[in-house]
Amino acid sequence: MKAIWYFLWKCFLKTNLFFYSKKIKVNGLKNIPTKGAILFMANHPNGLIDPLFITTNNPRTNHFLVRAAVFKKPLIKKFLSTLNLMPIYRIRDGIKELEKNKAIFNDCFEIFKREETLLIFPEGSHNSRRTIRPLSKGFTRIVFGALEKYPDLKITIIPVGITYQNTTNYPSKVAINYGEPILANSFLEKDELTTAIIKIKNSVSAQLKKLTVHIANDEDYAYKLELLNKGQVDFTEVDKINKLLENKELPTAKEVNKNKFQLLYFILILNNLIPFLIWKQVSKKIDEVEFIDTFRFAVSAVCVPIFLGLQTGLISYFYGAKIAFCYTILSLSIILAYTKLVPTNTKSNS
Repeated sequence: MKAIWYFLWKCFLKTNLFFYSKKIKVNGLKNIPTKGAILFMANHPNGLIDPLFITTNNPRTNHFLVRAAVFKKPLIKKFLSTLNLMPIYRIRDGIKELEKNKAIFNDCFEIFKREETLLIFPEGSHNSRRTIRPLSKGFTRIVFGALEKYPDLKITIIPVGITYQNTTNYPSKVAINYGEPILANSFLEKDELTTAIIKIKNSVSAQLKKLTVHIANDEDYAYKLELLNKGQVDFTEVDKINKLLENKELPTAKEVNKNKFQLLYFILILNNLIPFLIWKQVSKKIDEVEFIDTFRFAVSAVCVPIFLGLQTGLISYFYGAKIAFCYTILSLSIILAYTKLVPTNTKSNS
């Protein structure tokens, strides 16, 4: 029953993300084993929408470690647990709370024992800067702890790079790149624990820097990012952009693409006025730029279907089912047309 529930939510989210995103590029699916324990390790540029994009474009059923703050309310905690989400506690949650991670880690050990998959974000927090930050060693406690408890277990690590054209504007292109499999067991077999931790962190980090656009976090970061923005580059062409950075061949400035679909945008807003007004109110309370996309998607995924359903029902009552059906198709076509056709804003927000 839980598997059916998970599948239905995955279909719901995948459908909504299709209408929400201009384009979703997925590469490296062949690198994901169809069986066996897997730890997916992804960079984290864009709040809670990151795991949604990854898991809806992943053939395996995933479990997730999410920051504990999301689980404060009992009803939300119960709902999220049905979708395979588990809380992970950090120092900012309080020293006493860190003790709860022991039980969570044990749950992770059992997930691997069942040869299932786990998705984590080893940078430890979200940040929209286009750079791979130092990885925390928390994931090594999970991996090596599971191998210590179950010596015959094999755990494959798959680095995942997720790259957005822009993390705050709608619609946006997204690229999801699955890296080469890393057998975690091989690190413990060759080295002592401390050395194994350093080597496995370096191995994952090196892949992440190739799987997403990585601009070194130094004094030239802002300058390089500005040149890429002015050059109107497509950040989802990850290999191309990283090669430009590596060869120091940054592009020259280009004119900003003009939005020729303003009329379509106004029609879209008028036809979804109440969801739009709800979003405007919600957006005033967002204090982290990385959560703009998450909350906008949540509002659209919940409010737009409800609002269109109510409008369709009213039209059907007054004008008949045929007209109501035509209205629904037209409304969905307007959303899809604007999402897929409007030029994306290449300017990065960080």
